[in-house]
Amino acid sequence: MFDEYYGLTGRPFQLTPDPDFYFESATHRKALSYLGYGMAQAEGFIVITGEVGAGKSTLVAHLMKKIDPARLTVGQVVTSNLDGEELVHVVANSFGLDIDGHDKAAALGAIEAFLHAEAREGRRCLLVVDESQNLSVEALEELRMLSNFQLGAHPLLQVLLLGQPEFKAVLANHQALEQLRQRVIATHHLEAMEQAELEPYIEHRLGCVGWKGSPRFAEGVFGDLYDATGGIPRRVNQVVTRLLLLGAVEQRDLIDEAMLASVLNEMDSDNAAPASTVRQGFAAHSAPGPVKHVEAAAAPLHDAPSDSEALEAMLAYRDAQIEELQQAVVELAQIERKRRRAPETSDMTEQLEAMQARLDEQERTVRHVLTMLIEWIESGEKPRAAA
Repeated sequence: MFDEYYGLTGRPFQLTPDPDFYFESATHRKALSYLGYGMAQAEGFIVITGEVGAGKSTLVAHLMKKIDPARLTVGQVVTSNLDGEELVHVVANSFGLDIDGHDKAAALGAIEAFLHAEAREGRRCLLVVDESQNLSVEALEELRMLSNFQLGAHPLLQVLLLGQPEFKAVLANHQALEQLRQRVIATHHLEAMEQAELEPYIEHRLGCVGWKGSPRFAEGVFGDLYDATGGIPRRVNQVVTRLLLLGAVEQRDLIDEAMLASVLNEMDSDNAAPASTVRQGFAAHSAPGPVKHVEAAAAPLHDAPSDSEALEAMLAYRDAQIEELQQAVVELAQIERKRRRAPETSDMTEQLEAMQARLDEQERTVRHVLTMLIEWIESGEKPRAAA
């Protein structure tokens, strides 16, 4: 992989949130200010919205590293495609409460008792709800009711809601959410990074894994990269990962505009992340959750695990196949370099042909898995077994 070629100690542009790579852009600095203000009030709701990949989860992970667990207890809900009753049980679980059966009243009683016990120990409680655009109005109303728990005049639970832009619109306009709107004490929408922040962002993430100046980036790369990604961190990570892989394969220490154009052209034909959708601001998200702005029950909780496990299994299989494909590309390049340096032999020719066949097979497998994932996302049906 490219991290070995460039002498890096890890993967600098991974797509999963990692607080160790937190970069404080202007919009993230504002978000932290609003979070700080909101949490100082110790009540109500704080709302942070942003595009897919804007850095909401990384921001919260960074915040969680700063809190004092002796003063603040945090529960986190990451599966928000729930109705009101299911949400109550998930909130209980997020605070480590084990509720027998599926009794809502028992869950509410346990949550209230837990909040009172924490308050008596001098700790406040914060509930973080991710992907809030998936919540039904019924579930949002349950959250509002939970925020009513008090000890004397002191509220016992504060709620931080993270969501995509459509959640901001629904929260502002849905007539059934007026009471919740009145409880919102701080809100911020995470924007994309500014163009001038792109180079420091890339260098910051590289610096987190021991970057010592190789690879270098040509001056024009950053402007073209900003045009292609719109300054959304996750999109930047996608493209730069591909750039570094290409640089390692071609043994390039300078990443230039031609390499970026090549990567974007490759992504145009890549079902996993077409560059055309990058350039258009990812208008079509991979799997956006619809805002449930009607009081309809979510899918039963007992149906969720099979779908979730199937998706996780397919994504893990996809990732393994992509990693094998990347390794095959690197090995093929190494064989090709050896062939250029030494007289060609029948053994080397056979080795090269075998590696090319392996590369073709891996590419077909990756495309097959990605096609099934796309079909599932678009149809809503469970995926076929991977061939």
